Amino acid sequence: MNIPPRLRRALVRLRRDLLFVAAGVPLHGIVPPLFLWALTQLINTLDGSSSAAPIVFWAPATLLVICAYGLTEAQRWRFRALCGLDLPRLRFREAKRQFAYNWLVGPLFGVLELLLLAVLAAGLTAATSPLWVGMFPLQWRLDHRGVWTWVGYASAVGLLALAAVPALAGGLVRLENLVARAMLHVSRSEELQRRVEDLTTSRAGAVDAADAERRRIERDLHDGAQQRLVALALNLGLAKATLKDLPPEARQVIDEAHREAKEAIEELNSLVRGLHPAVLDELGLDAALSGLAARAPLPVRLWTDLPERAAPAVEAVAYFVVSEALNNVAKHAEATRADVTATRLGEILRVVVTDDGVGGADPARGSGLKGLAQRVRSVDGAFRMSSPVGGPTTMTVELPCTT
Repeated sequence: MNIPPRLRRALVRLRRDLLFVAAGVPLHGIVPPLFLWALTQLINTLDGSSSAAPIVFWAPATLLVICAYGLTEAQRWRFRALCGLDLPRLRFREAKRQFAYNWLVGPLFGVLELLLLAVLAAGLTAATSPLWVGMFPLQWRLDHRGVWTWVGYASAVGLLALAAVPALAGGLVRLENLVARAMLHVSRSEELQRRVEDLTTSRAGAVDAADAERRRIERDLHDGAQQRLVALALNLGLAKATLKDLPPEARQVIDEAHREAKEAIEELNSLVRGLHPAVLDELGLDAALSGLAARAPLPVRLWTDLPERAAPAVEAVAYFVVSEALNNVAKHAEATRADVTATRLGEILRVVVTDDGVGGADPARGSGLKGLAQRVRSVDGAFRMSSPVGGPTTMTVELPCTT
């Protein structure tokens, strides 16, 4: 038999609504008996009629607290599986809503659900009353001919009740969905807070992944291309030292190739140190900054006070900030010296780079300074720049050590 699509959809919706209502009865009905049990034991404790009541009281009280939290998860499953409503997982400290829904609103919905199921059962019984009466003996039916009038009335009332069940069930389901959204859903501020926490976690993961990728590239360059260049430079040096009878043109070519190979090794060393210096992992930020100060093209006075090491990502950011700052000073500041200070104040790593150059540096105009500020903000740090025209220029960076 072909069922019209509209009727089929109505039957599917009715089946879903009735399953939702039936699943809610035990979830909503478990709290009232526990509450009455706890109330009875509390009364017995207060009037002293039972010596065991003070001890027994804690059993229903504990179950009530457990239900307040556990029933929330059951309700989440019920709404998601039968209504497609995905309620967020409430935290343990968000107890007010869970207690209010499971202890107060839930039992009220349980009463409505029981009434609806009672209407459904009564409607089915009344609508099928001719079948029930038809099961009685023939002689009884002949002796009670007037019963059929009442059977007709009962059947009509039962059919009306059954006709009202879909609307009542649908209305109750929509009401429960509205209340659940209002009481078991996180507020806008809590949702934003969770979003911030998720973004902070994902950003920390991205920073760690980028740092790990830089380490991998540094390791591959050091163990791969750099070793090949060193071998090439050694071979060219041996050729230059042993092949004395070559024409001057050939010796000139070997000399130039040897010189370019050594320059390529030096450039690759600088690139590897810029990606992620090995000394930063092995000896820490203090030693890495000492190396930067020693290699800087201008005099650098370094002062550090780092009793403890920070997180690897924080140390990497501090190192690259100082490295880029010293490069900018050497290229643009026309400075004669620079001062670098790195101190740890509690959970804050503070780095200050100062130079006696011409000043006028503006993070809004320079992409390099803007990149430094973005790198600092990637670990929730603070970036400040003071660079009046004529100098001096002071760059201050504060990084949280627990990132």
